[in-house]
Amino acid sequence: MENQKPAPIAVGAQEGKTISVAGNTYRILVTGKQTGNAFATIDMMVPPGGGPGPHAHPDIQETFYVVDGEVEVKSEAGTYIAKKGSYVIVPKGGIVHAFKNQTDKMAHLLCTVVPSGLEEMFLELGQPVAAGEFLPPPPMDPESFKKLIAILEKYGQKAFPPDYLD
Repeated sequence: MENQKPAPIAVGAQEGKTISVAGNTYRILVTGKQTGNAFATIDMMVPPGGGPGPHAHPDIQETFYVVDGEVEVKSEAGTYIAKKGSYVIVPKGGIVHAFKNQTDKMAHLLCTVVPSGLEEMFLELGQPVAAGEFLPPPPMDPESFKKLIAILEKYGQKAFPPDYLD
């Protein structure tokens, strides 16, 4: 008789796709294709000054565990400094939020999104890199910005001006 139960998913230390997204380096650990679209997990390395600008995703809950370093998390509800060991939940509903590494040291985050989908957006936006490799953020001329907005909207995201949460 065949075992009908799904097997555990194991990802080795060097496995997963590593991509540069807006100057940050993300390693996709688990995709929605592997979890029946239930969730995806992304290992994020965020250099000093790095992090996404203000954005919202009403249909996705996003969580961050700060493995090392710290990031400033801003939302419409306020600002929180998430240090090593902190856990941040951005609930479904579309609150505008952003995070930024305001320090001079690398920040390391473990991000899980429920349901999956953001990892596919990152794969479309990003450029493959080697582990530990960082590319500068791409220039944002009007045509590049228009392309970025189209990709974000394709995945149910909405972007806001950089100073939206100031």
